[in-house]
Amino acid sequence: MRTLWLICGLTCVALAVVGVVLPLLPTVPFLLLAAFCFARSSERMHNWLLSHKTFGPMIQDWNSSGAIRLPAKRAATLSILLVFGISVVLGVKTTVIVIQMVVLSAVLFFIWTRPNS
Repeated sequence: MRTLWLICGLTCVALAVVGVVLPLLPTVPFLLLAAFCFARSSERMHNWLLSHKTFGPMIQDWNSSGAIRLPAKRAATLSILLVFGISVVLGVKTTVIVIQMVVLSAVLFFIWTRPNS
C-alpha cells in the first residue's frame, strides 16, 4: 500500500511541476495531495516536499491557515483569464464558454476568498 501512496505522490508532484507552466493545471492542489500521499508512504519525500524552497512555503501556508499567497492568486487569475481569452478567440461553442465562465468564476471566487499568507 505504501508503494501505491508513493506512486500517487510522485505523480502529483509531476503534475504540479507541469502546472507551473501550463495554466490549466493547478499547482498547489497537486502539491497538497502529494504531501498527503507522502505522509502515508515516505517520510523522506514528505520532508523533502515540506522543506522545498519553492513548494514548501505554499503547503505550509495552506496547512497553517488555509492561505494562498498573493503572487499565486495573481498568477492563477492571469492564467484563468488567458485560457478563457484563448477560448473566446478560437471561437469555442457558446455552451462551452458559458460552462468555462461559471467554473472559472467559481475557482476565482474560491482563490480570492482565501486569506493571504
